[in-house]
Amino acid sequence: MKVALPSSPFNRADLFEAAGFEVVEGRVRSTEDFIELMKDADGAQVGVMPLTTREVMEACPKLKVVSRLGVGVDSIDLDAATELGVLACNVPGVNTTEVADHAVAMLLSITRCLHDAIVSTRQGQWRENPRTTGNYVNSVRRIAGHVVGIVGFGNIGRAFANRIRGFGPAEIIAYDPYVEQTVGDLYGVRMVEFEEILERCDYITIHCSATAETRHLFDSNTLGKLKPTAILVNTARGPIIDGTALAAALEAGQLEAAALDVTEIEPVESHDPLLRLPNCIVTPHIAGFSPVFLDECPIRQAENIIRVLSGQKPHGLANPEVIKTIAVMHETNTGRWAGIPGFSTAMAV
Repeated sequence: MKVALPSSPFNRADLFEAAGFEVVEGRVRSTEDFIELMKDADGAQVGVMPLTTREVMEACPKLKVVSRLGVGVDSIDLDAATELGVLACNVPGVNTTEVADHAVAMLLSITRCLHDAIVSTRQGQWRENPRTTGNYVNSVRRIAGHVVGIVGFGNIGRAFANRIRGFGPAEIIAYDPYVEQTVGDLYGVRMVEFEEILERCDYITIHCSATAETRHLFDSNTLGKLKPTAILVNTARGPIIDGTALAAALEAGQLEAAALDVTEIEPVESHDPLLRLPNCIVTPHIAGFSPVFLDECPIRQAENIIRVLSGQKPHGLANPEVIKTIAVMHETNTGRWAGIPGFSTAMAV
């Protein structure tokens, strides 16, 4: 079997070769490049861009599994993958630590006014009164005694809860319609409705997936319900927040500040109003990265493909309904899984 890998210094072609797979690597800058690389591959590694669309998967009739870098799978058309019999795999938990750390760091950067303090010190203002420079003494805030809200209580949301608890918040609450209170109890978190997050929280951090359900979860209406002293942090996915509405809300003082590692359009346009607002900080979608992540993620990403094409359970499967599609293909001896022995459609995922 053949595996396609878009060129990357972190690829682990050695793992595929040791498992007996043929490996093809190539530079991918467009959808056309993507299709050309994968057109006769059985498995492929994919990233954020180019998108793994229906067009791409239909043009690759042998493709059975794609393995996504990281946790998010919003770059893959999951409905099309399920219909076509392509397993869409990811690597849950591979950078939970990094993203949770980054979210806490962004929140602290704002509450402790770190950027302004660093800039004013570089400008020589320490020789004056550093405590009044930039109104620091009146702007800096503590987390202790305030209400922290978490939107999305999966691995990263739970890791954030563990970290922020040490800062002594008055309460940690979370919104996730798929998580029971019994899980929240394990982390000292009370599960609530979304409206309570909006109305009560001093600090809100987003850790949910990007889906049709969560697109523009924070829009002009919901942003208008926040406290004017609220701080919003997003290290999840850009489209969860309506960027235009957020810029308007920040400018109007509907919330105090925002910290974003992700934006609706990436890379963010240089003229985006969010970049000129003094109460908004933006980092370039780097929350999940570290040397440890870059060592471990390519291994698990490769293992997903090797396991699936060997009839074993992958680390993560974003479209478990595809198993039913594959079962039909086996019964009818049609489609990309026709004649492929050894794949168990009963595997636990």
